[in-house]
Order: sequence, then structure tokens, then C-alpha cells
Amino acid sequence: MTPMQALLSAFLAAIAVGGFGYVFAYPLLSGERKAEKRQAAYTSATATRKVSDKNVESSTRRKQVADSLKEIERRNARKRVSLDVKISRAGLHISRQMFFVYSAVSGLVFGALFYALSQQIYLAGAAAVAGAFGLPHWFLGFRTKRRLKKFVNLFPESIDIIVRGVKAGLPLGDCLRIIATEVDEPVRSEFRQVVEAASMGLSISEACERLATQVPISETSFFAIVINIQQKAGGNLSEALSNLSGVLRDRKMMEGKIKAFSSEAKASAMIIASLPFIVAGLVYITSPAYISLLWEKPSGQLVLAGSAIWMSIGVFIMNKMISFDY
Repeated sequence: MTPMQALLSAFLAAIAVGGFGYVFAYPLLSGERKAEKRQAAYTSATATRKVSDKNVESSTRRKQVADSLKEIERRNARKRVSLDVKISRAGLHISRQMFFVYSAVSGLVFGALFYALSQQIYLAGAAAVAGAFGLPHWFLGFRTKRRLKKFVNLFPESIDIIVRGVKAGLPLGDCLRIIATEVDEPVRSEFRQVVEAASMGLSISEACERLATQVPISETSFFAIVINIQQKAGGNLSEALSNLSGVLRDRKMMEGKIKAFSSEAKASAMIIASLPFIVAGLVYITSPAYISLLWEKPSGQLVLAGSAIWMSIGVFIMNKMISFDY
């Protein structure tokens, strides 16, 4: 072997040993392997921490929603609904004194009508009490339910207005003003009160809580909770309200399905409840002297009163059987 060949072989051997040492020995001696392990451990811990933080944030938000719901329910349970609030919920623009005047007039009319028909003072007194106390409050409840039903139908559209306005860059207060001026009643008047309360110094979340008190349905409670959490903890308001709008529409669809499924039971209940009146009318047409004993004789009147009581109990039970919560 010539000296040149020996020198070339030694050079190649040195390169091979150096490459082997650089690949295998240098990372161990320089600490690169430890650094890589530490970096991998840090990356895994960071990912685990992000997942944990996300879970903690989700659980915290759920806890905030639950606490807000409990607070609103507790506040509504403590408050005794006054007559003025009931009149306002029914959408009537009358004072408490005028309501009492209308109740007294209703009692007098019912009492006089029953006395003219029966010539019995106790029946006239019972009718006067029912007309003065029962009928006005029933009318308030009827108007309130009808108004709340209309509010629920229009409420998702109002939330969509807020979602589109927030996405376009409008402040939340301006979106509420749009609802208070452009949406149909009764949403317009209720949101007008929210805007007026906010302009008088209340925060928007507090004004929305007053909306949940004025309109005692779960939809307004959810809306107040979303606004309250967004005001306190931040977050994407348009996404939260968009999800709420979808939930409200799903609830409306579920309500329609329940009504469709229970329509047969309701029809059966109506037929059963109307049968006594139909039979009494047919008997009166064919044999008026036979059935007229029920309202001409005191014993017959007693039978009619007992039948009316039992009939009312049966109608009440059937109504409970075909009424569903959704």
C-alpha cells in the first residue's frame, strides 16, 4: 500500500468514525436528546393543559348558566306578583282602580242575570261572586297566555335581529332599539321597556333580567342568562344567541309535534264533555215536559248543581290528562 493509499484510507476511516459519533454519540454527550425529550414533554403537557383548560372553561360556563337560572328562579319565587304586574302581562292599559270597577260591574251583571232567570237569591249571589272575582281573573289569565304565545312566536326572529346586528358590528343597545321599534307586538313593547330601563342607568343584563320577570317564560330566562354571562365573562355573543334561536325553534317544532300527537285525545275529551249537553238538548226537543223538571223543581235544581260539579271535575281531570309540558 502506497503512502497515498494509506493516507486516503485513514481519512475515510476518520470520516466514518466522525459521522458515527455525530449521529449517535454527539446527541448523548451534548444533551440534545434530553432537550428533545424535555420539549416533547412540554408539548404534551401544553396540549393536556389546553384540553384541561377547555374542559374547565366549559364546566365553568355550565356552572354560570346553572347559577344564573337558579338566581332568576329564586328571585321570581320570592316576588309576589301584584295585580298591576298581572294587568301589564295581559297587555291591558288600565289601572288597578279601573280593574276593580270592571269587576264590580261584571258581578252585578251576572248576579242580576241569574236572578232574572232563576228567581233564586242564593244562585244570584253565587253568580255575582263568580262574576266579580272569578271571571276578571280568568280573563287576565286568558289574555296573558295568548300574549305570551304570540311573544314566543316572535321571539326567535328578534334574537336573529340581534345576531345579524352584532355580526355587522352594531352595539347590543342599538340592536335592542331596532327590536323596540320594528318588531310586532307584544315583543316591541317589552323590548321598549328594556331600552328605557337601560337608558335610565341600568345595565343591559339587569334590564334583560327585568324582561324575564315581566315575561315569565323560559325563553326570556335563557336570553337574560346569555346576556348576563356575556357581559360578565365575554365570549361570542352572536354565536350564543344563534344557538339560543335554534333551540327556541326546535322547542316550537316539538310543541307542534306534541299538539299533533295529542289532538286525538283532545277530540275524544271534547266529545265526552259535550255529550251530556247534546243529550239534554235532544231530550228537551223531543220531551220538554220530561226534562224541564230539572230546573223547575228544587230537587231537580239540586241534581243539576251536583251534575255540574261532577262534570267540572271530570273536565278538569281530562284536561290534565291531555296537557303536556314541553
